[in-house]
Amino acid sequence: MITSLDQLDFNKIYTYSDYLTWQFDGFVELIKGKIFPMSAHSRQHQEIVLNVATITKNFLKKNHKECKVYVAPFDVRLLKNPNESLEKRLDKTDKEIYTVVQPDICVVCDLEKLDDRGCVGAPDLVIEVVSEKNAANTKQDIKDKYEIYAANGVKEYWLVRPLEKTVQKFILDNNNVYQIG
Repeated sequence: MITSLDQLDFNKIYTYSDYLTWQFDGFVELIKGKIFPMSAHSRQHQEIVLNVATITKNFLKKNHKECKVYVAPFDVRLLKNPNESLEKRLDKTDKEIYTVVQPDICVVCDLEKLDDRGCVGAPDLVIEVVSEKNAANTKQDIKDKYEIYAANGVKEYWLVRPLEKTVQKFILDNNNVYQIG
């Protein structure tokens, strides 16, 4: 039984099935089977996430009642073949899933993607609040997740940059390439 992060082999490829057995404090993400530990967020980060999530939820309540807003920790399981039918995606076993991310905020409008453990497949919107004081997390949010979210069909990906007081909005085009929105 894995009860500590240091018991994991960072060179090994893991699946969601492995991830579910880990029993330690803290959160990790799996990106293509590789482990990415998540650092504790600052108070400011948490306040920004709460404010953005509240604004998003209030907007959706008025305009898109079918959509749901979730904040981390919330498992989003992305699949090797995001173009499979929903039925095939939901039939995937935990051993076939190699990417599990914890977006700061995500919006899911296709409620069939939801189960008791989170979301199977791409949310409609992912919002990450970038911790620019942590270079490793910044690179992960900007480069690694950008690529994974695009490849998996996340329609919109927003990067909130508190230090710059900006929001970058990326909208997925028909070729699964993000365009600045």
